[in-house]
Amino acid sequence: MSSSDSAGLRRTALDALHRSLGATMTDFAGWDMPLRYGSERDEHVAVRTRAGLFDLSHMGEIAVTGPEAAALLNHALVGNIASVGVGRARYTMICRADGGILDDLIVYRLAETEYLVVANASNAQVVLDALTERAAGFDAEVRDDRDAYALIAVQGPESPGILKSLTDADLDGLKYYAGLPGTVAGVPALIARTGYTGEDGFELFVKPEHAVALWEALTEAGAGVGLVACGLSCRDTLRLEAGMPLYGHELTTSLTPFDAGLGRVVKFEKDGDFVGREALREAADRAAAKPPRVLVGLVAEGRRVPRAGYPVVADGTVIGEVTSGAPSPTLGRPIAMAYVDAAHSAPGTEGVGVDIRGSHEPYEVVALPFYKRQK
Repeated sequence: MSSSDSAGLRRTALDALHRSLGATMTDFAGWDMPLRYGSERDEHVAVRTRAGLFDLSHMGEIAVTGPEAAALLNHALVGNIASVGVGRARYTMICRADGGILDDLIVYRLAETEYLVVANASNAQVVLDALTERAAGFDAEVRDDRDAYALIAVQGPESPGILKSLTDADLDGLKYYAGLPGTVAGVPALIARTGYTGEDGFELFVKPEHAVALWEALTEAGAGVGLVACGLSCRDTLRLEAGMPLYGHELTTSLTPFDAGLGRVVKFEKDGDFVGREALREAADRAAAKPPRVLVGLVAEGRRVPRAGYPVVADGTVIGEVTSGAPSPTLGRPIAMAYVDAAHSAPGTEGVGVDIRGSHEPYEVVALPFYKRQK
């Protein structure tokens, strides 16, 4: 179970451990979470080159079970969840009736009639409420399982070796976006090959009372290969380099998946109606006829860091807006994701800048992602 402090923030099962490691804590979506333990740049580089350990227990787990669980999820979400095999996972979205994105999700199919929906911490209650409301008429149960899980991620090129030393689960046979039940360091876990860093890695769903023992076992197993504890700050720069969207930045209720360049997650061909189908069909047609603003990468020519909300300009005219920006430890320069007019979205487009407090700083337009790991 999670606990709360005097400020009303929820604390994960690993809270005392983070503090013992000297973590800088921050309020994130109502949770007291580690921002960094030391240097966020060092933590970032560790994940890219060795391995990093993250507490993600703030994420929102929702169980959907019952004979019509698949039908409910097909109705409630934009993806074809019924076609997900047992032991596999799918990236998808939940939208409003008007097509606006409520959240992006990962759905794991644990058994024939059992699914685990993982929502972003900031949207967990919204997703839970929407799924509960949309379950009317389906022989399926939606259950808030946020207190039933702690979530620990080990990410980076050394992560398979670290985990192999602690489990006899078939990690070699575990594909990307798949999950299987197993035991890690004596702890029962759902072992998922998923992550938000652009690296190979695993997310381990365990009971909160087992979280400390698992974290300590992973720390010990990774000591020889340079595993370090990592906070939310480097998680953000890692996902930014990997071109992965963050809800509230690249994804919002004012955008449809087609506006966000993620129309591929919407499956019109699946059986039955789904929430937002009509509005999303119109959005797809609009996008085909006149491309909306395009999500692009921007790489700074100088040193000034762009931030969310800064205008993107060309020839003195605003052509878009930065959604996320940060220094990139891998590229050694500031980078940003931004929605820009289609006319300025081609990689190499000349004359594009970011208005940073009145100064138009030059930026290069590049294709996303900024970074792709070598397979």
